[in-house]
Amino acid sequence: MSNPSYKIALIGYGKMGKTIEQLAISMGHNIVAKFDSNNPLTEEKLLASSADFAIEFTRPEAAAENISICAKAQVPVAVGTTGWLNKLPEVKATLEANSSKMLYASNFSIGVNILFEINRKLASIMSSFPEYGVEIEEVHHTQKLDAPSGTAISLAEGILDNIPDLNGWSLHENLKEDADDIPIKAIRQDDVKGIHHVTYTSSIDKIEISHEAFNRNGFAQGSILAGIFLCKQKEAGVYTIKDFFKSL
Repeated sequence: MSNPSYKIALIGYGKMGKTIEQLAISMGHNIVAKFDSNNPLTEEKLLASSADFAIEFTRPEAAAENISICAKAQVPVAVGTTGWLNKLPEVKATLEANSSKMLYASNFSIGVNILFEINRKLASIMSSFPEYGVEIEEVHHTQKLDAPSGTAISLAEGILDNIPDLNGWSLHENLKEDADDIPIKAIRQDDVKGIHHVTYTSSIDKIEISHEAFNRNGFAQGSILAGIFLCKQKEAGVYTIKDFFKSL
């Protein structure tokens, strides 16, 4: 029996959107709408597309409004944009009011989500070794506007959940002297898909875990599979990438 074909609306049609389009078509799905600055998203256009779900990769300042439009149209949406979570409470309220659903992720890559699990396990071990200092470094393409990356923040949160002596995280250049924060270096270089390092350093040695994306296909595949997962969920509201991976 062949896998079902889904009708997908793309919200954001830059490099990521084009990668999703190519992969989705190769998987047997249909792209029924493409929204960007030349074809702005509206509830009417989204409804007319008859999309089963939408995938949103745009900009931090646009994400919350795009999700709200999807909610009002009752189209499930997988959101890969980062840097907008300060608006999550109002987005959640809109989703619930419209009996709609979304899934958001700081990173849809399967490899990165494996890194998240390793990161949490390593942090729980390192909590017994305070002589090691920890830092995070992330490198992305120059078009990425938010810093640090959502993935770096997720890594920091995984460490903070397991090392209670740390207070929070700060961008490296903003780190206050004697602050018990995790420093995050955010570097922007041409045509870098995404590199993340977590490093523990003592006077004796260094321990490091890392992930490097060679292309955008991992993010695209994860977002498509997350959208399909959303379509199968009966409950309205907010889902995370953890919910998706629990279903695998």
